[in-house]
Amino acid sequence: MKKSSKTNAIRYLEKCSIPHEVIEYDMENEEDLSAQRVSEVSGIPIDMLYKTIVCRGDKTGVILACVPGNSEVDMRKLAKASGNKKVEAVPVKEILSLTGYIRGGVSPIGCKKDYPLYISDTISGKDKICISAGRKGCQIALAPDDLVAVRGAMVCSITKES
Repeated sequence: MKKSSKTNAIRYLEKCSIPHEVIEYDMENEEDLSAQRVSEVSGIPIDMLYKTIVCRGDKTGVILACVPGNSEVDMRKLAKASGNKKVEAVPVKEILSLTGYIRGGVSPIGCKKDYPLYISDTISGKDKICISAGRKGCQIALAPDDLVAVRGAMVCSITKES
C-alpha cells in the first residue's frame, strides 16, 4: 500500500502497534454502499463486517455505534447504554464535518474527535472483525479486543432483535 493511501485509522493502528490487515476492493463507481454490497464486492462475510453509525444523544452529543453489517442499531438500547433518553442517527450531510470521513467510509478509529464508541456484543467470541479504514473500498481486519482496547469502547447489546 502506498503511504499516501493510508487513512487516519490505519496510521493510528500502526502508531499503537495494533496488528491489523488492510483489505482493499473496488467501490469507485458504486452507489450502493450497503454492508451487503460491500460483502459481495470484497468477499468479506457480512457478519464479520461491522458498520459505524454516527449518532447524537440528547445528553451526550455525538456517539458512534458499531454493529454487524447484517443488523441494525436499536436506538433505544443505544440510548440506555450511553446514558441518553433519546438517540438518533445524524443527518448524512453532517457526517464529514463531525468525523472527517464520508458516508460509506466512517471508521470508529481516527475521527476528528474521540467520540464515545459503543460496539455490539455480537463481537464476543469472534477472532476478527472488519471495520471501515476511513474511505470507501478499504476495510481493516483486526481482533475485536484490540478495537475495544484502542478506543476504550463499551461492548453492549445495541442491535435490533430479528
